[in-house]
Amino acid sequence: MSKPTAVVCAYSSVGTAALEGLLEAGVEVRALYTYAQGPDELWFTPPAVLAAAQGIPVTKAPAFNEDGVYEAIRDLRPDFLFSFYFREMIQARFLELPRLGAYNLHGSLLPKYRGRAPINWVLVKGEPETGVTLHAMTPKPDDGFIVAQARLPIAWDETALSLTDKAAAAGRDLVRDAIPGLVDGSRSRIDQKTLGPSTYFGGRKPADSRLDFAMTAAEAFNQVRAVADPWPNAFLETPLGMAKVAWALPTAESCPQGQFRLSREGVVLGFSDGALRLHTLKVRGLRLERPSDQASTLRDLGLPEA
Repeated sequence: MSKPTAVVCAYSSVGTAALEGLLEAGVEVRALYTYAQGPDELWFTPPAVLAAAQGIPVTKAPAFNEDGVYEAIRDLRPDFLFSFYFREMIQARFLELPRLGAYNLHGSLLPKYRGRAPINWVLVKGEPETGVTLHAMTPKPDDGFIVAQARLPIAWDETALSLTDKAAAAGRDLVRDAIPGLVDGSRSRIDQKTLGPSTYFGGRKPADSRLDFAMTAAEAFNQVRAVADPWPNAFLETPLGMAKVAWALPTAESCPQGQFRLSREGVVLGFSDGALRLHTLKVRGLRLERPSDQASTLRDLGLPEA
């Protein structure tokens, strides 16, 4: 019996892990479409590295949905088309090409958190769990029937990086285990409409990571962990400048809202109902972990000192 074949569109560490899952399942990947790795993304091994090591042709197409790409995939006659954390909505005409269907791996428990950056958004919203979902692609984002899903608990101090690592491991297993049932048609299909109302979140903008002292301490902490390193970080902004809060933790120590306090225990920032203790502050490319340096920076920003 010949191996099932696939064309894969993938990026990110989750995309690499999902591609591993396909290969472990015995799928012959005939082509990978992906992106060039940016200088701020060197913390993960991209799918192109794995594909090259396996002799899979790699294309970094600046515009996936163009006619030339469509014709190339049509000529490959794949059984499957997979999208693993790909950054473009794939046009409907592509979805009709694979004999056994087109499927997307999404980083949430669909139908919740459709759209972009679901791992960051579930942390911002303080969710206790999330997951990964393998579903059929339709012309609408994250809309088709579900063929596999795994739940992931979210620890109180989970970060975007630790949760991404969990999603990658779960995605690898989910894809690998789903392939036999997708090939022989035995895999069950769940209509998302039967799972309750959907929610949708768009891509995150830099301004979405701004810390506001009107937030509760929990909301501020959720903002910090949602974009902790290697993401660009939450930030404080005043008319005199900006400082990134790379890491901070909730504390029982009190501090007036909108102010900071320096003690031998460190620097704390006051929010609407509590405080965060600073661990790492970034200013002009420098990492500040010494409380005295952090306090000096906050004074320079004009933040009131309690």
